[in-house]
Amino acid sequence: MKVSTPALPMKQKAAVYNSPGSVSIDIVEIDIPEPGPDEVLINLTHSGVCHSDLDIMTNSWAGLPPTPQGQVGGHEGVGRVVKLGSATGNSGIKIGDRVGVKWVASACGNCEPCQMQSDSLCFNQKVSGFYTPGTFQQYVLGPANYVTRVPDGVESAQVAPLLCAGLTVYSALKGSMTAPGQWVVISGAGGGLGHLAVQIASKGMGFRVIGVDHGSKAELVKESGAEHFVDITKFPADDDGAAIINHIKSLTGGLGAHTAIVCTAANSAYSQAVQFLRFSGTLVCVGIPSGERKPIASAYPGILIAKQLKIIGSAVGNRVDAVEVLDFAARGIVKVHLQTLPMEKLSQIFQDMKAGSLLGRAVIDLS
Repeated sequence: MKVSTPALPMKQKAAVYNSPGSVSIDIVEIDIPEPGPDEVLINLTHSGVCHSDLDIMTNSWAGLPPTPQGQVGGHEGVGRVVKLGSATGNSGIKIGDRVGVKWVASACGNCEPCQMQSDSLCFNQKVSGFYTPGTFQQYVLGPANYVTRVPDGVESAQVAPLLCAGLTVYSALKGSMTAPGQWVVISGAGGGLGHLAVQIASKGMGFRVIGVDHGSKAELVKESGAEHFVDITKFPADDDGAAIINHIKSLTGGLGAHTAIVCTAANSAYSQAVQFLRFSGTLVCVGIPSGERKPIASAYPGILIAKQLKIIGSAVGNRVDAVEVLDFAARGIVKVHLQTLPMEKLSQIFQDMKAGSLLGRAVIDLS
């Protein structure tokens, strides 16, 4: 007996950027899209709100084209599949499956990054919420072969931030080649990315974690599993980081950390992080500073050569990483510190984010 699916509405609610370059959002009604042959239509229930959304809306990243007016933002969506395209049969995706939409909405599968399992850097990628309709809406399209299945037992509100923030920091930690028991310094440890990085590093991967952030975030960082918390406000701002660098080294037996991961977008954090490292240490660049592009001030050839340091970049993870990070959540290893708010509060979320007063992550309820 064939099971019929309920009729879908014609219109949906969406949040659009009405004046890119500023924090300005309209809640509007738009048409519900029709899936193409290889696509599925997803009825979203939740979307995470990421600092990258703020940067895209405000055109803060140098080198990128401006965001188009009327862009539907967002790239951390979770919901149920409600309609299948005509050629999705081999994907295994079914009506009713719970799936997630990531920062990279689709990848070609054929370019060099894709062939090297770096599909998050696909040369032909479509970025959700930037020239591709994103997840700040109730219905969104996704390629059947690229959406991420969500395991049972994890709340959708928890899943949403893991599809970008969790995925990003897990990829960075995994790519750092740090061994269990080694020291990892996480700059921006109380932020949306940072508090997840602390949990994954300490509870999921067995690293010893030092969290660096503003003192107001100390409790969150410690609860997340950091062995030590370093309050950046307790150190002078005019000594080129000398005091905080010496303090970090003292916490690691005088040698420095094996790995430093910068989850914040502050150029000063990058300059300090190089000097947090011990011999043969690794700096992992995650946060993208906005505004004018600047080099890492302390990464001069002499120190890199003398200490045999490595500097690597890490983008949001690939499809395999997404499955693995959701498995951490399913096993109770990672729990997002979040607040769930209606779509109408999105502008306020961005204002709080811009002011640096947002603890953990914000998730909007789209149901």
